[in-house]
Amino acid sequence: MSDLFFLFGGAFVIGLSGAMMPGPVLTATIGETVRLGFRAGPLIVLGHALVELALLAVVVAGLGGWLRAPGVLGLLGVVGGSALVAMGAQTIRTSGAAARALAAAESAPTPAPRLGPVAAGMALSVSNPYWLLWWATIGLHYAAQALQRGPAGLGAFYAGHILSDLAWYSLVAAAVAAGRRVCPPWVHRWVLAGCGLALAALGAFFFGDGLGTLAGN
Repeated sequence: MSDLFFLFGGAFVIGLSGAMMPGPVLTATIGETVRLGFRAGPLIVLGHALVELALLAVVVAGLGGWLRAPGVLGLLGVVGGSALVAMGAQTIRTSGAAARALAAAESAPTPAPRLGPVAAGMALSVSNPYWLLWWATIGLHYAAQALQRGPAGLGAFYAGHILSDLAWYSLVAAAVAAGRRVCPPWVHRWVLAGCGLALAALGAFFFGDGLGTLAGN
């Protein structure tokens, strides 16, 4: 059970740090909320979640046996851990700029393409190169870790990852719909910096675990 909580919690923190960084999904959430109200936020997340569920299913179906191999697990731990440490350092370094960018996006919202919020969430996800890079490194490692715990592990990983998106974008949509700021820039900055520290620590753990697996293989 503790392994499942670790998978869920780690996926939640990783997902939250990514969601809080300004990007196309965040700006679309703000713009569509101005146009459609609060429901736009959860609906955009639904589109994003459907794409990620499909990708996770393809990864597990196509690479499931390969991902369980100890050597592959170790290599993914080293690669994914390194990517997490780099992501954590980048999150800390850019936390101030991210807070300012969120404030600017709230002041001048940009509507998403007129696809409807669910379709916009899907299109903005697959068109983002950083999303593909994330899945090729960190996401693949997490999928491999989750597979060791079976369907429950995959469920914990997916639930933690998606609930972080739902929590943040629902907060953004609620604040925009009510005509308020999401949060003061200094709060956004320090929460992001805290997430960055957590990412770096988690990455160091995965890196060390990967090296241990490779050494024992």
